[in-house]
Amino acid sequence: MLNNKKIIVVLPAYNASKTLQKTFEEIPFDIVDDVILTDDFSNDETVQVAKKIGIKHIISHDSNKGYGANQKSCYQKAFELNADIIVMLHPDYQYTPKLIPAMCTLVANNLYDVVLGSRILSKGALKGGMPFYKYVSNRILTFIQNVLMNQKLSEYHTGYRCFDAKILQKIDFKTNSDDFVFDNEILAQCSFLKARIGEISCPANYFEEASSINFRRSIVYGLGVLRVSFSYFLQKTKLASFSIFKSS
Repeated sequence: MLNNKKIIVVLPAYNASKTLQKTFEEIPFDIVDDVILTDDFSNDETVQVAKKIGIKHIISHDSNKGYGANQKSCYQKAFELNADIIVMLHPDYQYTPKLIPAMCTLVANNLYDVVLGSRILSKGALKGGMPFYKYVSNRILTFIQNVLMNQKLSEYHTGYRCFDAKILQKIDFKTNSDDFVFDNEILAQCSFLKARIGEISCPANYFEEASSINFRRSIVYGLGVLRVSFSYFLQKTKLASFSIFKSS
């Protein structure tokens, strides 16, 4: 705990058996109270490894439902366990768990409602091996998003996030996409509620076992990001109305 806030780390997993233990062992359990792993019908031994290393809360999907659906299951379980702060961390070790105390401190001390681990600050993305085309698309999309959403974030596409549970409970994320664009929908929803969104610099590691979407799916994701951002702009300017921006 920090400031009497219960901290829960959620691990949305898919084929993470080779990196899960390393990720789990770096989680700072001096402040983290619980860990939840949701397995999205992996075809490796992710669940077996999770049980072996002692993760108590394991949710196994009976089919591959998607990255967004995986997060929905994680967050719902975290609510059931009365989390005050929820950290979403990929179990593929692309992001280091060592930043959890810093991210949680900013939320626990009521400085921010959401804290993102940014790969772009301090050039962490390219240093960590992010493919150049992904870096360029990240910069272009982020620029467009900042203009449409009136923000000044360095990136919207990190998978390392820390939330005040109260902000997640105010948005209807259950109706969001089950695919990768879920990440952008949830940030747009938080921004629409005027959540205070902060960032810290985060090194990133790209290697064979780290999850990454291919070029075709990256294009689909990028188009989805633009759809969400334009929807946000139209909703804010009252030119249209979209259901994702309704409070839960």
